[in-house]
Amino acid sequence: MPAEKEVHLTDSQIEAIAERAAEVAIEKVYTEVGKTVLKKLAWLTGVAVIGLAMWLAGHNALPKG
Repeated sequence: MPAEKEVHLTDSQIEAIAERAAEVAIEKVYTEVGKTVLKKLAWLTGVAVIGLAMWLAGHNALPKG
């Protein structure tokens, strides 16, 4: 197994890597939050549409046939 070459990073390089890692992590969190919000919004929309359809059917407001 070949020996690993040691790489020395400057403080500014380490900081740049840390900042980029934080940006990627935040993007992933926002993506997951967005997906969750959209799923909940889809559920609420579906419930509202079904509720409206049931209400309209109960008041004979939907066409039959």
